[in-house]
Amino acid sequence: MAKYRARISIWQGNPDLIHKAFLYDETSRQGGGVYLWKNIEAAKKAHGPAFQETIQSVFGSRPEMRYFEAPIVIDNAAKQVLEEAA
Repeated sequence: MAKYRARISIWQGNPDLIHKAFLYDETSRQGGGVYLWKNIEAAKKAHGPAFQETIQSVFGSRPEMRYFEAPIVIDNAAKQVLEEAA
């Protein structure tokens, strides 16, 4: 978890990132993240070559990315429903 915590300020400083959830499975020792961006262009920019090299260096493997549209987002903490969030 320390490696994840070390990256918090980086993601908090990105104005195009709406939400990020860090993922980890102890059994398979695989991790990742789910991101909600303002738009797909921002996502691809943030996950460019520098990001991929950093992930390789810090976690020991190249990241695999898939991009999806998020037409509706339910945010129970904020008691909001965002339509066409990203």
